[in-house]
Amino acid sequence: MKTEVPLVARPKQVQLNDVKIWVVSKVNYKEFVKEYAKKNGGDSYIALSVKDYENLSLNFAELRRYIEQQKQIIVYYENAVTPNKEEEDGKVQ
Repeated sequence: MKTEVPLVARPKQVQLNDVKIWVVSKVNYKEFVKEYAKKNGGDSYIALSVKDYENLSLNFAELRRYIEQQKQIIVYYENAVTPNKEEEDGKVQ
């Protein structure tokens, strides 16, 4: 006889905020500063090197892989603790 374990509701879906990324070079720096200040009212920026941007992208891919694997493990255990149709009808496999 299997131990009955109550299934817990899945968490709500992730709702992400939009992120705007500007590519700035010597060619468009002055125009960028002018437009950025007009839209955001500030003159502080956060900069990433191309390599750091690539690392950020790889980190997100790694998080996505990890989450997908966790979802598979959760489904496996949900299936393991859910009674089979035959067991419910009185037929044990």
